[in-house]
Amino acid sequence: MMRTMDQPSLTSVQVPVTIRDLRRADLPACGWSGSALHVKHIGHALDRAAAGEADYLALCPPSGLPIAVGGVDFAPRADAGTLWQLSVHPALRSCGLGTLLVQALEDRARARGRGWAVLGVEDTNPRARALYERLGYEPYGSEPAAWDQEEADGSVRRYETVCTLLRKPLS
Repeated sequence: MMRTMDQPSLTSVQVPVTIRDLRRADLPACGWSGSALHVKHIGHALDRAAAGEADYLALCPPSGLPIAVGGVDFAPRADAGTLWQLSVHPALRSCGLGTLLVQALEDRARARGRGWAVLGVEDTNPRARALYERLGYEPYGSEPAAWDQEEADGSVRRYETVCTLLRKPLS
């Protein structure tokens, strides 16, 4: 059968990625993950990582630019690593990068002797919740959450939401 120019063709491309600690020099390339205020919060997370309270990772293709980022916080619970600020470049979602990121963060928590990985997912984000449940996370509660969010005009407002709490044993 001949394919005409108006028929789409499906092509698969595999690109290697590395998983490494996010560096302060990477922050300008992380604007896709949120507002300037969000990137500033990632910078604070890097300060906490330098102090040993957290790890913050980047997934990078050969260019070395982050295409997925996220952290695991060791301070909130002695028995668990708390995954937070997980983000995959919007153009690359549903390519398996979120799975790789979560697994790498779980490995970091496991290496610190934590028996659990925990996270909160906004109730308005069923796609992320479905990913976490596919990876073995189970709901165990919910809680209100809030953070400052930068608006398009540069103003900052308090964003409030409800998060479902999920956990997974790291056996």
